[in-house]
Amino acid sequence: MNTENQVLGLIKLSDYIKAFLAKKPEDHNEDDSDIELLLKKSEIENPWFTIDNQKFALQQWTDLLTEENIKNWLGNYSISKISKRVGLILAGNIPLVGFHDVLSVILSNHIPVIKLSSKDKYMIPFLLKKWNELSNGNVAFEFVEKLENFDAVIATGSNNTARYLEYYFKNHLSIIRKNRTSVAVLKGDETDEELQLLAKDIFQYFGLGCRNVTRIFIPQDFVIDRLFENFLGYQDIINHNKYANNYDYNRAVYLLNQDKFWDNNFVMLKEDDKLFSPLSVINFSRYESLDDVKNFIAENEENIQCVVAKEELKMNAIPFGEAQNPGLDTYADNVDTMKFLELV
Repeated sequence: MNTENQVLGLIKLSDYIKAFLAKKPEDHNEDDSDIELLLKKSEIENPWFTIDNQKFALQQWTDLLTEENIKNWLGNYSISKISKRVGLILAGNIPLVGFHDVLSVILSNHIPVIKLSSKDKYMIPFLLKKWNELSNGNVAFEFVEKLENFDAVIATGSNNTARYLEYYFKNHLSIIRKNRTSVAVLKGDETDEELQLLAKDIFQYFGLGCRNVTRIFIPQDFVIDRLFENFLGYQDIINHNKYANNYDYNRAVYLLNQDKFWDNNFVMLKEDDKLFSPLSVINFSRYESLDDVKNFIAENEENIQCVVAKEELKMNAIPFGEAQNPGLDTYADNVDTMKFLELV
């Protein structure tokens, strides 16, 4: 396959999506009907995939897929001269979460053999077919119900599923991904604007992504009410039926167990050392020393996707509000997929 044609087609695909997203619904024409229908169909079959969240994911990709970004990214790797078949078992927790793996395999001159998630089964096939069309037939891919006849595999699942996958693919070159989550560390002097950006890192995609913050470290004297005040921009989240069900269930459990928690009628804060929190709940803990926080993060590195904090805290963190804006060179589980594909 011709990588140059693939890249040109990918840029055209980005422009196509960008043009669609820039239009108001009433201005959509016949050419837009396919993607519009898929957005609606995806939301009907998986209510977590709201049209707004799907459009947010598409917008992130159009921002990333510029000629400069793609060439800078690919320039760090050698492209395989021999095409191999790479099996992909994709996740479906947030829209298009598996697209980066698909992209990486194709631009490495390999052929993705894709097992889609039942939760996200429409948009990736649509984008790939459109990409192939805009690349003069230079994009090869295959969708399967069961992985067979492959040279390597990249699979994403829960911690329980990962154990099965590791055993099943033990004789193959593989990347097996597990559950991860993200944390935020507050210095205490954050502005309201910064805390509002933190709310985006928590609530975007309802908190279902591995880059969503589920645990916050705060100083001893930090006033909890400041978080609630700056989370109000997301109060409409409680109007989503599936999210509200989680909120009601977790609140009932805490009340029955007489657990201490803080509540603002759409999210709960709970003082808890656990890294992962239930949906609609954010765990927090107070710290005396930042060294203690850094030690915790180091000890739990394999479970943490990213850390959100001010740059001055020197935690190799990303800025508030940027958790859901990974670059092309940002890899799930911090394993360089492109380097892996050089070995296939």
